[in-house]
Amino acid sequence: GEAMPAAAARAYAVRPPVDISLRDAGETTKWAEATGGVSFAPGHVRLPDGASIPDLPGFAEGAWWVQDIAAACAARLLGAGEGRSVLDLCAAPGGKTMQLAAAGWTVTAVDQSKKRLERLTENLARTGLAADIVQADLRDWSPPAPVDAILLDAPCSATGIYRRHPDVLHRIGPRQIAELADLQGALLSRAADWLKPGGTLIYATCSLEPEEGEAQIARFLSDRPGFALVPAEASALPAGIVPTPQGWLRTLPDTLAGEGGTDGFFIARIARKDN
Repeated sequence: GEAMPAAAARAYAVRPPVDISLRDAGETTKWAEATGGVSFAPGHVRLPDGASIPDLPGFAEGAWWVQDIAAACAARLLGAGEGRSVLDLCAAPGGKTMQLAAAGWTVTAVDQSKKRLERLTENLARTGLAADIVQADLRDWSPPAPVDAILLDAPCSATGIYRRHPDVLHRIGPRQIAELADLQGALLSRAADWLKPGGTLIYATCSLEPEEGEAQIARFLSDRPGFALVPAEASALPAGIVPTPQGWLRTLPDTLAGEGGTDGFFIARIARKDN
């Protein structure tokens, strides 16, 4: 409808806000006050406009990292790790890896980009968090054993982050979206085989395109009867971000519009059945 392009135009016309995720969610009030920001959920702070990131309290000591509030929802849906194993696939530059490590998961972070993995390594060193790092193409690599959980932030058109990267509006078209959807489907199907029975997979894309989100999950669940969608709980999410009636998450240009908005994301949680 006409309302969504209008909302997108309004969001495009203002500077995107900067969100941070905290290493210790119990210190949310502390860091909101120290940075002059506001919090929408434990472990989250939205910084004041124009803040100089490296100069803010807590940055040098690794108390937090920059991560849009919508992107942070993917790891939130996995909850506490309690030492269990998780693969963070297409992991660099590491926001979700750090979230998972801070939540007590034993993390293996996989990405094919050496340069982006260097940034992930730097982020882990600054925050004092730990993860095993693997440089590999997911189409060729496989883990040595099944894992308890997987987070696949799949390569996508990035139309959901058009506020920060307006070039996507000019270089992405139907052909690129179709090619990326094929890749996403292949990675999703391959990664699902690495789950233990009863394990959980989070599929996410920073895309506004249904072909890269809703249609992708519908096709996967139709093809793989051994898996089921697990609806997201509103209690696990920041205020103002709510699951759709179908049970997945879809942030749009009008999500949290009164508070500065969010990036556009699609996130679904899938479980492998026990048998």
